[in-house]
Amino acid sequence: MSNSDTILDLAAQVGKALQEKGLILATAESCTGGGVAQAITEIAGSTAWFDCGFVTYSNASKTEMLEVPAALIAQMGSVSEEVAGAMASGALGASNAHLAVSTTGIAGPTGAVPGKPVGTVCFGWANADTVHTERLVFSGDRREVREQTVIHALQGLLRFIN
Repeated sequence: MSNSDTILDLAAQVGKALQEKGLILATAESCTGGGVAQAITEIAGSTAWFDCGFVTYSNASKTEMLEVPAALIAQMGSVSEEVAGAMASGALGASNAHLAVSTTGIAGPTGAVPGKPVGTVCFGWANADTVHTERLVFSGDRREVREQTVIHALQGLLRFIN
């Protein structure tokens, strides 16, 4: 199965799981540039379970749109589990969603910093009660890192929903 087929299959599974539980999703994306939201909206009927997506590429937009504290970004860096968690929580607060997923990372080919090589991605999944975060390092070029990030974000949503 190609990555695009995998992404569509996962998005359909996420939609089914959300619909079965009567839940609505929001996304907060940086390194994926809306790729998770695009995958979700490829699924017919997603209007029933998808509220909105935020593409907050700059640090300022993370603060302005998602209320991620500028001090947190300055302290931890925008590519951190702390910021990913705050992005997911912020998306909940700025939407009508019951749960949210966030992505922030270094897709490359540039942008690596000490301790955060190209391919480093942090994820957040949040609902009213819980925020779960993860940090992974993917290999490959920019496109491959972004595709793997979308896949992992959707897989994490499935775990988080069920």
